[in-house]
Amino acid sequence: MRIGFGWDSHEFKPGVPLKIGGVHLPHDQGLSGHSDGDVLLHAITDALLGAVAAGDIGGYFPPSDPRWKGADSVIFVKEALRQVHLAGYTVSNVDSTLVLATPKIGPHAKTIQARVAELLGIKPTQVGIKAKTPEGMGTDHAAIAHVAVLLEKASRKLKSKERSATKKAKKKRR
Repeated sequence: MRIGFGWDSHEFKPGVPLKIGGVHLPHDQGLSGHSDGDVLLHAITDALLGAVAAGDIGGYFPPSDPRWKGADSVIFVKEALRQVHLAGYTVSNVDSTLVLATPKIGPHAKTIQARVAELLGIKPTQVGIKAKTPEGMGTDHAAIAHVAVLLEKASRKLKSKERSATKKAKKKRR
């Protein structure tokens, strides 16, 4: 087994859409960032990469690289998951806590849970989505995500299947 932890934060900014966990949420501001600012997917990416000692999100997608300006953070999660599979692991579960004053996550938690599960190829019951308010921390104009992941060694059959999928993806990119 391997355990990974990821953490990210972004300030709210007017004029950009709000995306958390790969889901667009109705809100008057979005999260600033070089990419789409998806604080949850960034923390998941770092947790996955950290669990297999493969670096961090900035090493794969540096904010200094214009290719990632406005990029969909789903790309980051997919690369981190590829690194997990290459290391011979699968995702067992993910647990996350979002810290933000607004919007309320409760009404969107199941949708975010389903989207994260879909991205990771696991069941929604393997994804925890919780939210807390900052309560005096002075971070009312930011969103923060904390994520823990548990990985398990992949079975031989699953490893073969994942290698095949990775080869297909590489051919597709060429």
